[in-house]
Amino acid sequence: MDFLRPYAAQLLSVLRIMSGLLVLQHGTIKYLSIPVGPMNNASPMTMSGAAGIIELVFGALLVIGLFTRLSAFVLSVMCAVAYFYSHAGRNFFPILNGGELAALYSFVFLYLAAAGGGPWSVDRARGAD
Repeated sequence: MDFLRPYAAQLLSVLRIMSGLLVLQHGTIKYLSIPVGPMNNASPMTMSGAAGIIELVFGALLVIGLFTRLSAFVLSVMCAVAYFYSHAGRNFFPILNGGELAALYSFVFLYLAAAGGGPWSVDRARGAD
């Protein structure tokens, strides 16, 4: 199945952008109240609030592809900590402990930290990728 091979570089950028947008919403709900929901008005003194700052700042950087490798690595570590802190103690299996999203995010961000932002990134435009 080689029909997508010519688009691998562009799809790397799409993966970065979409992953960034998905994690960014975790920060926007906590600090910008967008969308309105139960996690609005987080305190930066809590684990969830501290994670919200990381999600907001590094998620936005990931979306535009600026400092992609650093941003993705920080987000990968944050998601791994979230998995082990909040989920792993409940059950060995991620499907049963509710941590499959945190685990998947962690590995996607780890890949992006290694692969970079792709052709559609500020890093690439400034020659830093």
